[in-house]
Amino acid sequence: MKIFRIILTLIAVALIIYNATKLNFDALLQGESMYAVITILAAICAVMILQILRISKRIEKLHKTRK
Repeated sequence: MKIFRIILTLIAVALIIYNATKLNFDALLQGESMYAVITILAAICAVMILQILRISKRIEKLHKTRK
């Protein structure tokens, strides 16, 4: 599961970097740039969800060791 989370995080970061190169700052919400913005936001959400999962697993592990 740990390797799976790492791989998904790396894919999401790669998507953010790739789509950042597709941005047109003169017309940010038009054409291909709009799809890049949406994909960047989705990838950021995915990274945040994976980090929440990582933290919850760490809390679960601490909770089990204290009992």
